Amino acid sequence: MILEEIQTALTIATKNLLSIPVLAFALGVLASRLRSNLRLPEPVYQAASMILLLAIGLKGGVALRQANAGELVVPILVTVGLGIVIPLGAFFALKLLTPLGRMDRGSMAAHYGSTSLVTFTAALVLLESVAVKTEGYVATLLTVMEIPGIVVGLLLATGRSGEKSASLRHGLVEALTSKSVLLLVGGLALGAAAGPEGYTRVEPLFGGLFQGILTLFLLHLGAIVGTHLAQVKSAGWGLLVFAIGFPIVCGVLGVLVGTSIGMGVGGATILGVLCGSASYIAAPAAVRIALPEANETVALTSSLAITFPFNLTLGIPLLLALAQRLAGVL
Repeated sequence: MILEEIQTALTIATKNLLSIPVLAFALGVLASRLRSNLRLPEPVYQAASMILLLAIGLKGGVALRQANAGELVVPILVTVGLGIVIPLGAFFALKLLTPLGRMDRGSMAAHYGSTSLVTFTAALVLLESVAVKTEGYVATLLTVMEIPGIVVGLLLATGRSGEKSASLRHGLVEALTSKSVLLLVGGLALGAAAGPEGYTRVEPLFGGLFQGILTLFLLHLGAIVGTHLAQVKSAGWGLLVFAIGFPIVCGVLGVLVGTSIGMGVGGATILGVLCGSASYIAAPAAVRIALPEANETVALTSSLAITFPFNLTLGIPLLLALAQRLAGVL
């Protein structure tokens, strides 16, 4: 029984590692190390990110329209709670593992308390490839968890200092009005309003081309990660342990909580992925405004060069295997 589960987990992990989006990410890293620039032109990168964000929102909105409102209450409340607990845990774990000061730990907490759209998207693609369904409201949970982690992280970094209140407000406004949040929330609203029939008209772009656009996006991110790899060595063992160990702990927590509140294998996996991922889009923008003195390189190196590749290659399959195991036990 256990041997069969291990074989299944290895099969899923291999399938994920050999998927075209993940291989494109590896190609981007390799190209960067060979000093070949495979990054997308900035306008193309921005367009690709907007399409991915809006596509997730639209699909979630269509599914949300068909969902029972009563099903959403507990998952949303639980997600908000996790969005508060995780940055607190990150802040104090970093104090134990690293010599980082309060401001940098708060910045890191904001990154790890928020979520990664691309990790979420890669998880959806993997689940679809192995025919595991997810609840329609998971895109809503992505949107819900985007904000609390950033807010808590910024508050932890600034403490009660009145001098930083203006920059803190600006950072919070940036988080609430960021492109990622607006496109996700807007997409949810559009999808819910249009329903399945309305979505069919735009499905060729937001559905049919989704994996192709994700492949290009991951190729671009791989090239960026390649430029940060040299900084991983100087990050120190404490940061390396945090960047891999903390997402594992949070991911397992998310899967356990998701399973305990009645989410299926797919939904519990996604909640685990949301808990175990780190933001490198919304959080950096908010931190840059609210905490201009924070060391941005440390947070990006940890979230983008260590945590993201780990989740993309091994983290997601491990969380799926755990969710499948718990579904067979509970």
